[in-house]
Amino acid sequence: MIENSSFWVISDVDGTLMDHSYDLTPAKETIKTLQKLSIPVILCTSKTASEVKVIREELNLTDPYIVENGAAIYGESLKDVNGEIILGEKYEILEEILNFISKEIDYKLIPLNNLNNQEATQLTGLEGNSLNLMRDRHWSMPFLNPPSFLEKKINICCKKFKVDIFKGNRMSHLLSINSNKGIAINALKKYSNIQNIQIIGLGDSPNDLPLLLNSDIKIVIPGKDGPNLHLLDQLKDSEFTLATEPNGYGWKSEINKLINNLELI
Repeated sequence: MIENSSFWVISDVDGTLMDHSYDLTPAKETIKTLQKLSIPVILCTSKTASEVKVIREELNLTDPYIVENGAAIYGESLKDVNGEIILGEKYEILEEILNFISKEIDYKLIPLNNLNNQEATQLTGLEGNSLNLMRDRHWSMPFLNPPSFLEKKINICCKKFKVDIFKGNRMSHLLSINSNKGIAINALKKYSNIQNIQIIGLGDSPNDLPLLLNSDIKIVIPGKDGPNLHLLDQLKDSEFTLATEPNGYGWKSEINKLINNLELI
């Protein structure tokens, strides 16, 4: 379907398509409408492929999906590449790099996968098998947000080790410089060999900046306490829409506006 549409809806998941209680209900009917219009809904998230498979099943999605903050693209329709496009570095290598950075800055950066179940649940709200799916990482390294006064030192280390760090609302993500959400979008466009596609991008936090900057229509989704001010500052020179409702309700509202204005038909 991605080759036959003039529009792609590319959306972050946590805090955008759903709130942090993981409720997908608000956006479900709008997604069904997009499917009737043959408009792909491409999830673009920091979540793992294992996590996204569950979400795709609940939403009845069949389009390709971008995981681990743009480090990999999967999908049944990616037949020429055996269903996957890998852009990121292996988890084990990123783990070594995170340890090197910790030594350089004299501060222990803690990977998400190193938390015990109780700590991980407190941070993410996930329990049981959902925690196992979250830990099934291959191409990115999420870790606890470090103190802001260390950011400059960390950025210097990133250049040395040829990696990037993207900060989300709840944690940071270590990635190869060859992978982020924007790079993944362009890789999928290249694979699909489509020239004039219009990208509608939706996100809520700074790690969505590459997604939004590579979108033709940029939509920022606020949380229940308002939008991420750091993301708004990063977008100050770009034209974007700030949704008037939080999370999935804002997602639904803004996409429905585009549909009703006939922009997606």
